[in-house]
Amino acid sequence: MNISIVEFFENLPSKLCTNCGKEIEEQHECYGNICYSCIGIKDIHK
Repeated sequence: MNISIVEFFENLPSKLCTNCGKEIEEQHECYGNICYSCIGIKDIHK
């Protein structure tokens, strides 16, 4: 079955921080796997 690339990325599951397990609020296809809190950066979305 062929799906469009857009559909593929829209259906990726949410990423979880490998350190604390919280959901990461960024694009799911990004390479990062540690949340801002765990790496010591203030949440830029607030």
